[in-house]
Amino acid sequence: MNIRSQFLNHLAQTSDAPLALDIVKAHGNYLYDRAGKAYLDLIGGISVCNVGHTHPKVVAAIQKQAADYLHVMVYGELIQSPQVDYASQLAHLLPDPLNAVYFTNSGSEATEGAIKLARRVTGKTEIVAAHKSYHGSTLGALSVMGDEYWRNAFRPLLPGVWHHEYNSEAFLNAINKNTACVIIEPIQAESGVCMPNKAWIQSVRKKCSELGALLIVDEIQTGFGRTGKMWGFEHSEIIPDIVLLGKALGGGMPLGAFVAAKEHMQQLSNNPVLGHITTFGGHPVSCAAGIAALEVLLEEKLIEQIEEKSNLFLKELQHEKIKQVRAKGLLIAIELESSEFVLASIQGCLENNLFSDWFLFAPYCIRIAPPLTITIEEIMLACTNIKQVLSSL
Repeated sequence: MNIRSQFLNHLAQTSDAPLALDIVKAHGNYLYDRAGKAYLDLIGGISVCNVGHTHPKVVAAIQKQAADYLHVMVYGELIQSPQVDYASQLAHLLPDPLNAVYFTNSGSEATEGAIKLARRVTGKTEIVAAHKSYHGSTLGALSVMGDEYWRNAFRPLLPGVWHHEYNSEAFLNAINKNTACVIIEPIQAESGVCMPNKAWIQSVRKKCSELGALLIVDEIQTGFGRTGKMWGFEHSEIIPDIVLLGKALGGGMPLGAFVAAKEHMQQLSNNPVLGHITTFGGHPVSCAAGIAALEVLLEEKLIEQIEEKSNLFLKELQHEKIKQVRAKGLLIAIELESSEFVLASIQGCLENNLFSDWFLFAPYCIRIAPPLTITIEEIMLACTNIKQVLSSL
């Protein structure tokens, strides 16, 4: 049995038609298949590989930590320097009072932990979330996901979750004295890069403060420079009560986190003790990789380059079959006429050595979210090839 058959027969599948590329190596901004074909990676593992694949500093940090120790004890009981160092650095990069980090294995787990924390801090249970939002697919995270297509098959879900349109007055009006938390993305990614109205998101912040609801901002896709600032919420000049982190947080290793004020986070440690617990969350190797990736991000001044690179994509992605290009930094949606046309375009891109994807709630858009290390020359090549593919369809 060849490896493709093994993949299809023995690995749980997430769709009926996986791409099934047999990737044997990834380095820099490229993926390499078993036949040696190189693909320019335009999605970076869905905003995971912000500093590129197998960056030497990240690999070295992983190797060093693996030689020192791997798992030693469940989360929170022993001092593990990679966790402590990384939490301290994150607290320094986030505004007050976001100074306590709870590391998880993934972004979905961060969402789950944040919902528990909000319930515990406020003593309330209701949640306001946005249509076309994505916060993970575990049961609690699925409850706040903003699309009934994905939710319906797994009901009953968490009660008391109310979904309203992003940027809408109805969303604001739904926040009331029974609301434990409001969960939003600073830029809606899976809806095809939807920006909030600044006054609206500031009104959400204000109403949460007035009514004692915690504002959870999901930075899982937008964090670590993706949008041209370290954090997506900086564009709207707000400070959340809880921030969700994931994807790029681990530098390519599995890692998530939710971050809040120490006074809030402390409530998970008593009545009951171990109010939130994880075996592998904040794995020392993942934290070491994350620290190294963060250092690369800052040392190579990648965030400072985002605006120029984003503007180049916007300038070059002009074609009669492109209806619109929406971008915030290197989170970009290329809107085409239909989802079928997008799928054909993605296949054409693969044949032209480009690896791209689509959006969950905007399947009529091509996703562009490359490693932040993508070069000007690679952007020009990508745009030229995308336009050639569109012209051939």
